[in-house]
Amino acid sequence: MSVSIVGLGCAAPLHVIAQQDAAAQAAAISGGGRPAVVAKLYSQAGVQTRHSVVLRSSTNGAPAEQSFYRAANHEFPLGPTTGERMRRYAEEAAELAILAATRALRDAAIDAGEIRQLVTVSCSGFAAPGVDIELVDRLQLDPSVGRTHVGFMGCHGALNGLRVAKALAAADERGAVLLCCVELCSLHHQYQANAQQMVANALFADGAAAAVLKFGSEVAPWRIASQQSVVLPDTRDAMSWRIGDHGFEMTLSPRVPELIRTHAKPWLADWLARQEMRIEDVNAWAIHPGGPRILSACAEALALSVDALQPSREVLAEYGNMSSPTLLFVIERLRAARAKLPCVALAFGPGLTIEAALFDQRPKGENLSPG
Repeated sequence: MSVSIVGLGCAAPLHVIAQQDAAAQAAAISGGGRPAVVAKLYSQAGVQTRHSVVLRSSTNGAPAEQSFYRAANHEFPLGPTTGERMRRYAEEAAELAILAATRALRDAAIDAGEIRQLVTVSCSGFAAPGVDIELVDRLQLDPSVGRTHVGFMGCHGALNGLRVAKALAAADERGAVLLCCVELCSLHHQYQANAQQMVANALFADGAAAAVLKFGSEVAPWRIASQQSVVLPDTRDAMSWRIGDHGFEMTLSPRVPELIRTHAKPWLADWLARQEMRIEDVNAWAIHPGGPRILSACAEALALSVDALQPSREVLAEYGNMSSPTLLFVIERLRAARAKLPCVALAFGPGLTIEAALFDQRPKGENLSPG
């Protein structure tokens, strides 16, 4: 069974904000003061610029502008309500998803009519009819296209969606599957002054990414050879993503980097051994840039070179952490650079969960029939 990524497309909102500009805005609207503390946390996030749907202008010689988040006061202490944030999600998410999907279809050089299954991924908003219906209508997909939504999985959501898309592509070798991840994380900026919320504010951003998958493709080397997942024991408090009255609240324990250093290598080594591989046999790494400490923990645990993590660090610096689409941004860079395979993709999420995928090139002469 051979399913490959044959097209990728990424998209971000039009307007961008520099990190120092974002820090100044965060300190101004929170009402909690401490601008020096906010500025320090933002400067340590590994982020230089981020895109957001709430921006009305970009950092371009002057501070970027937005009006969605007003300064806190006694009548408005915690920012917009969750209902207000979800209405903005419903207004903005589809446009970004359509742009990424259009680029993925163009990259795959296939017509939208060839798409037989649609898989959408998001953890930052809810609406029905939602992004999936908009994609069907605006891309002019067949009205009978199968639709599956993977919701609220967090930063490893692209790999969850990829698993579903692979199974659907393998079950119907005649058509193609469109996977689309879209997140508007900037809609969940928190006014709270605790360190974990400020770190989340400093990292998260908006973006969308899409992939086209086909069974037995002759045109792309990015074959999904294997996927694996593990929930680490006694880590339920390490990472969470919960719905509050004023947006979704992210918690990220300082324990996460050490958990990665402790568990990632033995788990990966065991999984790769079952693929008749060693960690040293992996030529490229697509690691979700959840933050600089997470990337450093991966580098230490797996003895990775500076170059191995460069694509992940570049995406973090240029776009921030966009949750589920982010990993596909990294893979897009590796594909564009014609990175040598095999490649391992890694992402982390609530649980604490590790998700992984192995990509390689289909061996010559491989039987392309399901049997």
